[in-house]
Amino acid sequence: MKSLQPPIDQYLNHLASQRGLSPVTIKNYQRNLAEFVKLLPENKIIEWRDLESDHVRLMVKQLNQNGIKARSIATKLSALRSFLEHLVQNELLTFNPAKGVAAPKLDKPLPKNISVDEVFQLLNMDKQDEDPLTLRDQAMMELMYSSGLRLSELVGINLQDLKLREKELMVLGKGSKQRLLPITKKAVLSIQAWLKIRPEFCEPGETALFTSKLKRRISVRSVQARMEKWGLIQNLPSHLNPHKLRHSFATHMLESSGNLRAVQTLLGHADLSTTQVYTHLDFQHLAEVYDKAHPRSKRKK
Repeated sequence: MKSLQPPIDQYLNHLASQRGLSPVTIKNYQRNLAEFVKLLPENKIIEWRDLESDHVRLMVKQLNQNGIKARSIATKLSALRSFLEHLVQNELLTFNPAKGVAAPKLDKPLPKNISVDEVFQLLNMDKQDEDPLTLRDQAMMELMYSSGLRLSELVGINLQDLKLREKELMVLGKGSKQRLLPITKKAVLSIQAWLKIRPEFCEPGETALFTSKLKRRISVRSVQARMEKWGLIQNLPSHLNPHKLRHSFATHMLESSGNLRAVQTLLGHADLSTTQVYTHLDFQHLAEVYDKAHPRSKRKK
């Protein structure tokens, strides 16, 4: 243990004197490195040059088993990697055994959504509101929930992208990939109401569907601000943002249909695994699908 600490002390001094890091940051480095130092004797490491990549992987596993969260382990591993790289640069090690060792994968939080009832509560807006842009805001939210649009896709819609009679919309998604989407009747009616007053909020020749008081294409930030405002006005229990409407669309479509591939196409996801985060369907529904679909599970009538 005594031979392990001096290189750490020298490294911490280097961080302070050469890199000018704050005392708080240096204290964090010290604490994170100490977590690994405690595990070294268990792995029969008495000098840093005895450390191998397999030892580092084992210690990461031990931290994980001790209940340390993945994000915290990633921070500790980053500190160890930086320290060992310092030893390599000072020729105390010939290679960095922590290089290439991965931390546990971070758990992806489920996308937050609002319930169907809350969506209806949100979109039941007072048409007599003094602000004429209420019609625009309702059209934006109806369309986003109708078709599961990304915020950038909503802002980028042009008049020629709409086919209201066919209830269709062409959007330009990630990677400049176009996709044709259905539109609900409610969204069509809201867009038609907005189009009647749109000329008041745009210059002649403007192609953007949604415009602002500045008479140009509405900005991403403006859409976020307006939706946040309407979430408060309509007394939603949680903060509203454009992504939440897209997540709600995905969740509600999956809960109703169970068709993951269809929802993947509607959302414009290149990888099915991206869509799978929405699959918090109840087990009873999944069991019913299983019983009907699996050849060895079909019940005799």
